[in-house]
Parts: sequence; structure tokens; C-alpha cells
Amino acid sequence: MKLNELNDNAGARKGRMRVGRGIGSGKGKTAGRGQKGAKARSGVSINGFEGGQMPLHMRLPKRGFNNVFAKDYAVVNLGAVQKAVDAGKLDASATVDHAALKAAGLARGGKDGVRLLAKGEISAKLNFSVAGASKGAVEAVDKAGGKVDVIVVVSAADKAAAKKGTVKKAAKA
Repeated sequence: MKLNELNDNAGARKGRMRVGRGIGSGKGKTAGRGQKGAKARSGVSINGFEGGQMPLHMRLPKRGFNNVFAKDYAVVNLGAVQKAVDAGKLDASATVDHAALKAAGLARGGKDGVRLLAKGEISAKLNFSVAGASKGAVEAVDKAGGKVDVIVVVSAADKAAAKKGTVKKAAKA
């Protein structure tokens, strides 16, 4: 067998049905859409329409609030950091930052950096460089002989906005 002789098994790929191509095709005239009405027309979406009655999704009360300005932090607990150090996933001599925590599998997501929380015990002497830390976490790290540097992380959205701002100012001048 050669590379140019490779092909799918018979029936592995099925061609799409071409509708509206004559009565002989079996899907001619109305093309499987029945007769008339909104569902037979193109580009009409009637999902959730209840015949003019107020739809269910509009009858139910609105709940909650999504803050578009909320910071997205990856939350890391001190107990998990200690486990990673004990397992050899984190280097205790180096500075522990977002990249190191991500590599160790502790920080997932967090577009605006890492926030350190005090859940669990820590005994390793570590130097942290994070976007935020609770008061208890800072005290626990200090007690273990380490240090927490809280840095300002500029998110990608803020960088883009700042870049746009400088472009606009240059255009005005």
C-alpha cells in the first residue's frame, strides 16, 4: 500500500444534502421546510416565541450582577504551595511568581495575576511575587521566614487600552 492509495472506509464520509434542487432529489420544492410560516422562511428565529404571550424568559425576574471591571485572580492556598514544595514541583530557592505556580499546576487562569490565601500551613522559606495576598497569608509566610512582594500586574486589556490612548494622543498632536 502506498500513500496515494490511502482512503476512507466505504460510508465513512457522507455528503451533505443539497436541498431545493428539483422534485427528483426528494428534497425539492419546500426543501424539507413544510409549507409557509415563519419556520419556512430564511433568517427568521422564533426561539422562545410563545404566540405573543410574554415568553418565559421575560416573565422570570432578573437576578444577579456581573461586574465587568472585576479582577480575575488565580487563587492559590499556602497549603497547596507547601505540598508542591514537598513534592519537588516548586523550587524553594527561587522567587515564586505566577509563572512558577502555573508550571507547578497550582495557578489556573488568572489574567490579572495570582492572589495568595492563608488556607493551610506553610513551613518552607519562600519569596513570593504575586498580585495580591491576604493579611493572614502574608503573616504566615513572614512567620516561616519568607517574604511576600505584592506587585501591580497590568492586564492585557489595560495594555491595549494604554496603547490605543497613546496612538490617539499622537494623532492629535
